[in-house]
Amino acid sequence: MSDEVYDLTIIGAGPGGYHAAIRAAQFGAKVALIEKYKLGGTCLNWGCIPTKALYASSALIQKLKHQGEDFGVICEPKLDFAKAVERKNKIVEELVEGIEKLEKAWKNDVYFGKGKIVGGNKDEGFKITIEGENNATITSKRVIIATGSSPALIPAFNIDHERILTSDDILHPDFKTVPENLLIIGAGVIGCEFANIFRTFGSKVTMLEYLPNPIATEEPMIIRELKKKLDELEITLHVSQNVLSVENTGNGVKATTCSADVPRDQVESAEKSEFEADLCLVSIGRAKESSDLGLEELGIETDRGAIKVNIDTLETACKGIYAIGDVTGGVMLAHVASYEGEIAVANALHSIGGFPVHPETTDYSVVPATIFTNPNIGSVGIRRSEAKDKGIDVAMGRFPFESLGKAKCMGEDEGFIMILVDKSTGKIVGASCIGAEAPELISEIAVAMKHDLKAKDLSEVIHSHPTISEMVLESALDVYGLAVHRKGRPDIDLYQK
Repeated sequence: MSDEVYDLTIIGAGPGGYHAAIRAAQFGAKVALIEKYKLGGTCLNWGCIPTKALYASSALIQKLKHQGEDFGVICEPKLDFAKAVERKNKIVEELVEGIEKLEKAWKNDVYFGKGKIVGGNKDEGFKITIEGENNATITSKRVIIATGSSPALIPAFNIDHERILTSDDILHPDFKTVPENLLIIGAGVIGCEFANIFRTFGSKVTMLEYLPNPIATEEPMIIRELKKKLDELEITLHVSQNVLSVENTGNGVKATTCSADVPRDQVESAEKSEFEADLCLVSIGRAKESSDLGLEELGIETDRGAIKVNIDTLETACKGIYAIGDVTGGVMLAHVASYEGEIAVANALHSIGGFPVHPETTDYSVVPATIFTNPNIGSVGIRRSEAKDKGIDVAMGRFPFESLGKAKCMGEDEGFIMILVDKSTGKIVGASCIGAEAPELISEIAVAMKHDLKAKDLSEVIHSHPTISEMVLESALDVYGLAVHRKGRPDIDLYQK
């Protein structure tokens, strides 16, 4: 396939890259997709999917262990971790094969190797070399860089991939032993998800977090509910901890910390704390994969590894080359990368001409986010603190799972959903949920927000009964104090806006 000329070449086959390749082919473009590891990228091979496969095993254990007797199912669940990992690996393999078949079906040429842009321009095309399993040199009229990110190897943490691990290490297909004691640095999304999983699998889990709270960007009420669950699971959480070093002691790990409140110039003399465990998972930060792509020679700037792009079009300073996903340092979510792939493809093919596409600009006003702890967390739009900072006077509707019939039947009566509405317009500006199927519930609200609907509009949609989706209906009504299954003070004036 050397010396081929393509309409579009995508470097990186994660959720942004492989998605963009298929979309471009659907518009009739001749496409090359370059990937140095496996199709699906981090999300499919070392992130979203394998984590959720293990999460499913842990959720089943929690269900049987804590609620089985109430459901009339008497058993004592026993974990076969190797079997759970085998299932996880099989799911990943099947999905990777699925992507391979899709790319083949759309007649996209897939090259396995390291792609590098070695010259060219938007008028004459860009020359790209591939080194690896497939060695080739190709020419492409347009290029999309979708190389993603990888766990940041912070020097102080001495990550050795033996006892001091990244998320890639703990999700490796051959990682099949549950540690008796697990130390997790970072209580963000990744840290909290793994804490939940491995505590359920039997590990004694200790978490160290620099900030005053876990998942600190969420609503305070959501954080309180999560903390309650961490306590129930007997996960030890230490907040406001500045981790100074981590070392492999030979038969375990030891982390040294001081208070996060200590000024940097006083750290050396500050009082220290030590934490020991069998293994340490470092879940802080991700490094952008932007090195050795030929960017400097093309005049493409980076900021701490993040490729600079036009925020509206995703085009770099070099006309004809675009960048999407984690490597741009924007919103680092798989679904955002896929969305950006759509935008970049439209703009790239439109600039060539002759394709049935129109130029597009990005819109990040409605981006749902999910956290797969147990219970799940979902959110979209702004939080109350952000609304206050922006001078938006909001009304809040809130409804608890314990008041919903279907949730009671499922034994899922933990948590709540909340919707924020701009009082001046009646439009939904944000929502947060912690509880069963939270990410799915938030998706309905995201659709409403995307199309400028009001909570009133949601409340007028007939929701099937009995379903978890009735949580959205009741919380939308509660904005106006009109929820049927929760007493509130009616606000008819706001309802009529």
